[in-house]
Amino acid sequence: MKHYFYYPFSYLILFIYLIFFFFFFMFFIFGVPYAFVKLGIPSNLAMSMFLFAIIGSYINIPIKRIESKSPMAPKGSVNFWGLKYQIPHTPHTTTLLAINLGGAIIPIFISSWVFVSLFIHSYYILILKSILGIAIVAIVSYIFAKPVKGMGIALPAFIPPIVASLTALFIAPENPVAVAYISGTLGTLIGADLMHMKDIENLGAPVASIGGAGTFDGVFLSGIIAILLI
Repeated sequence: MKHYFYYPFSYLILFIYLIFFFFFFMFFIFGVPYAFVKLGIPSNLAMSMFLFAIIGSYINIPIKRIESKSPMAPKGSVNFWGLKYQIPHTPHTTTLLAINLGGAIIPIFISSWVFVSLFIHSYYILILKSILGIAIVAIVSYIFAKPVKGMGIALPAFIPPIVASLTALFIAPENPVAVAYISGTLGTLIGADLMHMKDIENLGAPVASIGGAGTFDGVFLSGIIAILLI
């Protein structure tokens, strides 16, 4: 079960994320509720979701197994852009395709909530702008995401939030928060993970998790920065 439940980052990265969350919490206490109104979700629910995202990064929900064309990488770690990612142990010779709770399911849930809120309030133009933002971030994420032997698909963490924020400020200055969050999270998942599915069989990775390890940080930071746009 260790390849279903494992923390993909070093403790240093966990500490950094907790610092991010602390400042986010302070920002939340002193006035973020208005920002969440712009997202269209209750502030308490959103706060809980961001915390659960950190915890949920530990949980990979299995989808299926993929025959690997490369030998399985041994248990250990790999480095990507100066960050160390853990490789779980597995007795299998196949790659487990999974979806990460904190890096995929929770962001998809929040994004769906925002989409529904925009639809209910008849913000159809914002919905179209969000779809455009998703496409832009997906293309950029696809270009910069790289298959990493033993780990899966990895993407420099700062690229999705920067692209999503600039795109949202440019195409939707009337409400950049919603567009930045939706495009940053869904665009990253689509461009970095889903569009690179063909590469998984050649990675020799025990686990290839959608929204996990190499893309979780990009998705998580996209959500934080989207809120800070207020």
